[in-house]
Amino acid sequence: MNVSEEQQKPENRARPTTDELRAFIAEDWAPRTPGVTEQTEAARYAAARRDALSAAFPGDRLVIPAGGLKVRSNDTDYVFRPHSAFAHLTGLGGDREPDAVLVMEPRDDGTHEAVLYFRPLAGRDTDEFFADTRYGEFWVGARPTIEDIELELGVSGRHLDEFADAVVKDAGEVTVRVVRDADRDLTRQLDEARTTESTTQAGVSEATQSADQEDLAEADDELAHFLSHLRMIKDEWEIEEMRKAVAATRLGFEAVIADLPEAVAKGRGERWVEGVFGLVARHEGNGVGYDSIAAAGDHATTLHWIKNTGELRDGDLILLDAGVEVDSLFTADITRTLPANGTFSDAQREIYDAVYAAQEAGLAAVKPGNKFSDVHAAAIRVIAEHLEKWGLLPDGVDVEATLDKEHGQYHRRWMVHGTSHHLGIDVHDCALATREEYMDAELKPGMILTVEPGLYFKADDLKAPEAFRGIGVRIEDDVLVTEDGHENLSAAMPRTSADVEAWIREVQAR
Repeated sequence: MNVSEEQQKPENRARPTTDELRAFIAEDWAPRTPGVTEQTEAARYAAARRDALSAAFPGDRLVIPAGGLKVRSNDTDYVFRPHSAFAHLTGLGGDREPDAVLVMEPRDDGTHEAVLYFRPLAGRDTDEFFADTRYGEFWVGARPTIEDIELELGVSGRHLDEFADAVVKDAGEVTVRVVRDADRDLTRQLDEARTTESTTQAGVSEATQSADQEDLAEADDELAHFLSHLRMIKDEWEIEEMRKAVAATRLGFEAVIADLPEAVAKGRGERWVEGVFGLVARHEGNGVGYDSIAAAGDHATTLHWIKNTGELRDGDLILLDAGVEVDSLFTADITRTLPANGTFSDAQREIYDAVYAAQEAGLAAVKPGNKFSDVHAAAIRVIAEHLEKWGLLPDGVDVEATLDKEHGQYHRRWMVHGTSHHLGIDVHDCALATREEYMDAELKPGMILTVEPGLYFKADDLKAPEAFRGIGVRIEDDVLVTEDGHENLSAAMPRTSADVEAWIREVQAR
């Protein structure tokens, strides 16, 4: 089984060299110092997750790829980030390990052996050491040895070249499941191998082969669903990683606040804001957890404005929706709407205070026993109340009427999105959980979710008061469900309009 075709380069080795050159390069190197001395804390917690996975699929072979390098253009790649399921089950973060595959190999007693197939450090007497542009130490730096991986992660290590034969062994007798979207080329190759091994080559109809493929996809979907649901409730280590991500994100926001005058003066202020935050994110963690939204003026009324090409003018609001992804790949997701000159106008303040009131209502609903959907219901009611007060709902439509899911929803003209989503190693975590497990589920201690109401009045919205047009406001915080309520992990970042103004003054006076 080959590595992903998407990851292939036209030529990933340098031109042939002489034996004399090979010998010259291979000699006179100091001994390597051990890179790993003990199992990491991340790996210790990952082991418990693998145990839960093993218990859910006894007797099945489970394949969780890290994924491969993705081509940006021609022969340049994006910075590698492993698939979230792989990182969650191994404890590997950052840019480790492209092309690796975690296999949960079934044992006779119903448990599994965790085996990581990867490309280990090459010997200095091999061409790979200096001539392989994909894996060579001269090109990409030193890689871990098999012994390093086994010590660091507490799993068995194998060379990636052994994966193809191992994964299809007894495929007709053992159910093999794969995380399909982690490496689509590997999945396609594995589908072919599974179908070949589990059916005879003669006398198999196209209908039977199609049914087999559907069965494979269904089995894989069950694995993906379980791995998504596994992340619903965070353990103590994950919660601490989220605290780190939030703390780093606060540093990024304060760097932006300090530079707001520069962003106004330089031109292309949205890009300036994006860049300042990105610098802090890369310094404090692995980078940004998602494309930052730095939306000034009317751009703030576009929910996913990631172009960030606009000016930031004196008197504008800048809506910054951004989060630092720490090295473990857990990310914050926080939004603050800031007056570029440090002071809200009357109209800006009126809208901002309405959104703040809605967020307060949403936060109050975050407690065990309440449903996830109760958070949105509480926040959107306050939004609807303000829209009614401003006379924006249609004639004859009151708060109850607009909240009617079948015949109302007029408030969605000004707040179309939901108020909350799960948060963790993915910014929209647990996305494959069912509605019953997500929207309709009870909140439980250890869950982390966002609370992020907003109001968006586009510049050309003739139903909005003229003073409101071109103003978009969102306030978003990251919230941990506790035994007796909730903890706002990002509470150190001011939220009221008065506190935001004071925050800007304080940061810019440092």
